Amino acid sequence: MIATGSEVTPFPGIDIDEERIVSSTGALKLKEVPKKMLIIGAGVIGVELGSVWSRLGSERICQKQGLKLSVKDGKTEDLEVDVLLVCVGRKPYTHNIGLEELGIEKDDKGRVPVNSRFQTVIPNIYAIGDCIHGPMLAHKAEDEAIIAAEGMLGGPVHIDYNCVPSVIYTHPEVAWVGKTEEDLKSEGEKKTDRLLGAHIIGPGAGELINEATLAMEYGASCEDIARVCHAHPTVSEAFREANIAAWSGKAINC
Repeated sequence: MIATGSEVTPFPGIDIDEERIVSSTGALKLKEVPKKMLIIGAGVIGVELGSVWSRLGSERICQKQGLKLSVKDGKTEDLEVDVLLVCVGRKPYTHNIGLEELGIEKDDKGRVPVNSRFQTVIPNIYAIGDCIHGPMLAHKAEDEAIIAAEGMLGGPVHIDYNCVPSVIYTHPEVAWVGKTEEDLKSEGEKKTDRLLGAHIIGPGAGELINEATLAMEYGASCEDIARVCHAHPTVSEAFREANIAAWSGKAINC
């Protein structure tokens, strides 16, 4: 099974030394809190690490998509910072691991193509995780590994990527699973009581999203969730309240 994961995407012209110019890996090993940090990349990793170092005491977090900052007169501005964090994404770690020698070709993003059973073009070689299609998430890779192994032994192989939750570990946390309202409108989705997606912002969002994921995996409706007794007072009952409101038009405790 190919499970080589992913690696940091390099930024042209910048050499990472993991001391002053760091990747997301080096940013977790800094020996002291930098007074000023410049972050190149405003994706999930950049937002998360920017949030962490800001809370730890960094005086200013500058988050930019590029190095040159234009001012009104057309000139560029030099910034003095203690640490430069480069986090412009990750890419599959699939180079120089012998795939070509085996006849396994990669797609245009460096991923290993697989079928619904996670088999490559060579049936007895499987691939899972960051090196194949789908979101680069540890829990997604873990599920794929379990399911692929069960499939090797003749078991059923099924994974619904629409039911793979995502979490941004900022303060507050942001979590989501399933479709957005915009997605459903563009797809012409008809009115239904079935839970098709959930988006949560707040403390513990990463924990709360798992209840929504479970409900979606088993095709639950808002009424199904609303009728399940939740302990009071807890954060999780907020999810029930939201479903009560969606089902009946009015929550109980608000």
